[in-house]
Amino acid sequence: MSKESSLKQEDSMHPITSIISPSDVNVISSIGNNMVISRNPNISKDEATINALGYKQEFKREFSFFTTFSVSFSVLGLLPSIASTLFYSICYAGNAGITWGYLVGMIGVMCVALSMAEISSAFPTSGGLYYATAMLSPPKYKALLSWCVGWSNYFVQVTGAPSVGYSCASMILALKQMTDDSYTAPTWHCYLLTTAITFVCAIIASSPTKWIAWINSCSTIMNMMFLFISFIIILAANKRSSDLDLSKFNSNDSAWSITNYTDWPDGVSVLMSFMAVIWTMSGYDSPFHLAEECSNAQTATPNAIVMTASTGGIIGFAFQLAIAYTIVDLDAVVNDDLGLGQPYVAFLDQLLDRPKTLALSAMAIVTAFVMAFSCMIAASRVLFSYSRDGCFPLSKYWSKVNPITKTPVNAVWANWFIGQLLLTLMFGGVAIDAIFSVGAIGSFISFTVPTLLRITYARDKFIPGPWNLGKFSDVSGIFAVAFVFLMIPILNFPQYRGADNTPDLMNWTVLVYWASMFIAIGWFLIYAHKIYSGPKTNLDDDDLITSGEEKMQVIEAVVSSGHSVRFGLGEKA
Repeated sequence: MSKESSLKQEDSMHPITSIISPSDVNVISSIGNNMVISRNPNISKDEATINALGYKQEFKREFSFFTTFSVSFSVLGLLPSIASTLFYSICYAGNAGITWGYLVGMIGVMCVALSMAEISSAFPTSGGLYYATAMLSPPKYKALLSWCVGWSNYFVQVTGAPSVGYSCASMILALKQMTDDSYTAPTWHCYLLTTAITFVCAIIASSPTKWIAWINSCSTIMNMMFLFISFIIILAANKRSSDLDLSKFNSNDSAWSITNYTDWPDGVSVLMSFMAVIWTMSGYDSPFHLAEECSNAQTATPNAIVMTASTGGIIGFAFQLAIAYTIVDLDAVVNDDLGLGQPYVAFLDQLLDRPKTLALSAMAIVTAFVMAFSCMIAASRVLFSYSRDGCFPLSKYWSKVNPITKTPVNAVWANWFIGQLLLTLMFGGVAIDAIFSVGAIGSFISFTVPTLLRITYARDKFIPGPWNLGKFSDVSGIFAVAFVFLMIPILNFPQYRGADNTPDLMNWTVLVYWASMFIAIGWFLIYAHKIYSGPKTNLDDDDLITSGEEKMQVIEAVVSSGHSVRFGLGEKA
């Protein structure tokens, strides 16, 4: 049957209402200059944009700007993130790591976030980072570069929920140890508790989009409340002056000073403490992965990215100032004399009475649980979108949308299973800490490659979306790339060097992240390059117009059946 006959037959049931090209919505697309046939009589700008980028509209767009921000703020999880990463800030550079060190690091992170927001407006797809890389790369290298960015970002996503679940379980067991002197948590207790936490989180992450949006809206409000309550109690209800015969707050010199707990120079120790702010702030990419479920995505998505990064940065800085000005014994927190394995809980225990310590720790635990299932939501969208283009083994299973929930349930549970395998690292001692630093280095690399291409090779090719930085675009991009180039080697540094750098104190990021990337790149060079050439459309062949002749056939078929056709989102013809 000819394409014209096929169109006439389909048109009798589903009238063609629009012919859309990438130029109509001002995007660079994997389908080049081809046009897309839409049979949706009420096609929106969002659907027209995703069609022009080469994809079907498969999700319900039930996320608004606020609910998208809510998911990303939950992924950011300031309270549990700060609690779980104190080891990388205060335990590297002392109070400087959570005061001026955090502030300097946040400036670099904000430049990365602003540049990502600009790219998300131009490429509002759930696989946007790797899609943007492919569209902005030299044709010869687009497959390899997008492959590397895709896998690097996936490593971030797949390690997110397990690392947060592990922190949640560790804090619960730390409270058990605090209230029961006879109890010492064995590793298998932590593993089973983490498994239970992430299992429940996976169930929640498999819910319909509308439920997820509502849950995250409520959890964001709860996050804000718990942060505010913790902030007030730490400042106003501490026992420094009443029980410890100290001033109510530390001096400025003490709160902003470097106490170097590494074998490296002071400046390097401060740079190493940036790992905490990088990991804490890494959730701001979540709106990008929800772009296909968000209405008005080209502006709501970048706004949510910037809102998450800026709000999280400012509130996180204020909260850590409270810690720096109230901490009683820095050495005791760093060395964890109580044996709790949680610097935040150790800090609360020396500052507050037991009931308040338990209450604030419980708040961090609850928000860590919320953060874990929010991480799973973002991770499932990444696995789904990359599988849609054949990036992963068994992609056809992970790229399915559940017909009942209209969410990628298969992808949720695939990530959960991989997470359980990663959690076995805890039986290797501190090697489990590598999943935190993988989240930092992997996110920075995947976030910044598209920006590097935008300010270099694709400088004149890039088509900015409605949300853009204008004349500040290059300034932000250059600073973001420079900051990332500085931090990539630093994130691989161990705390100690020489004879002090024993296997149990090693920074295993070098092995966990780089070995994983080596395997992914090796797989591409050996085999995957034969089946993967970059993002590919999942539109049906009958929905694509590849020539002027086909366009005329479509117009004639529609007109002859008594229907109208629109070009882009413009007037009917």
